[in-house]
Amino acid sequence: METNHHTATTNISDDLYGLSPATSPTKSGPRELPEPDIHILTRDAVRIPAHASILASVSPVLENIIDRPRKHRGSERVIPILGVPNDAVIAFTRFLYSSRCTEEHMEKYAIHLLALSHVYLVPQLKQRCTKELGQRLSVDNVVDVLQLARLCDAADLYLKCMKLVANHFKAVEETEGWKFVQDHDPYLELDILQFIDETESRKKRTRRHREEQRLYLQLSEAMECLEHICTEGCTSVGPYDMEPGQKRGPCSKFGTCQGLQHLFQHFATCKRRVNGGCLRCKRMWQLLRLHSSMCDQSDSCRVPLCSSYITL
Repeated sequence: METNHHTATTNISDDLYGLSPATSPTKSGPRELPEPDIHILTRDAVRIPAHASILASVSPVLENIIDRPRKHRGSERVIPILGVPNDAVIAFTRFLYSSRCTEEHMEKYAIHLLALSHVYLVPQLKQRCTKELGQRLSVDNVVDVLQLARLCDAADLYLKCMKLVANHFKAVEETEGWKFVQDHDPYLELDILQFIDETESRKKRTRRHREEQRLYLQLSEAMECLEHICTEGCTSVGPYDMEPGQKRGPCSKFGTCQGLQHLFQHFATCKRRVNGGCLRCKRMWQLLRLHSSMCDQSDSCRVPLCSSYITL
């Protein structure tokens, strides 16, 4: 066991702190460091040499641990980090010294590093892990990342996970992560289902609002077109005291003009409108009634029946 520990320590000591000439931003060589005065202990009993002053300057949690009084004055100072793989602890230590993390370590240990950055209050690493995990989200891992994001108060990552679950819920339901949540975390399951329900409600409200906007624009154009026909006249229909225009092509002002002129012509000749049995005539009555409710010049308005509706 001692040989294995020594071998592990020797391997990780090569550029342990990310300050070698190859990785140093200045390329001028590694920064001179004093002898280590503290060790980080991993779950496999690997001892990572470190410097108390550097750890304390980066993490307030580590600072509190370092400042605790020791039971025996001469005892060696050790900080145990036991809940994650050895290489994740090495990557974490390296970041504390250099503020950098390799793509390989981030790809393998982003979840572990996010947990460590949250526990030890290292916001720069937490931001990096949140971004990386957000880019690597998939149907298979989204539930696991969602659970961690909630535990680590990573709000942006949590929301991104929720949106992915809501958009691909049928596929997420088949994953082991979702089955685990159903069996062991009913509160998270409820949060997810409520989020999906709220998302669907927002989509319905948005669709309804767009439909209302579309109808409003159509009615607005129909009112303008109605006034245009009754005031200026157009290709085949116009005021009683004005000859219809000689132009035979479609109206260039309104896309609905031709259809509305046909509706006018039908309304003028329909035999069923008196008994209320014609749907096209009902539509014309509705347009005339709507116009009269909006018109503020009923005395001079040339739209048929405008003043009559107002006096009703």
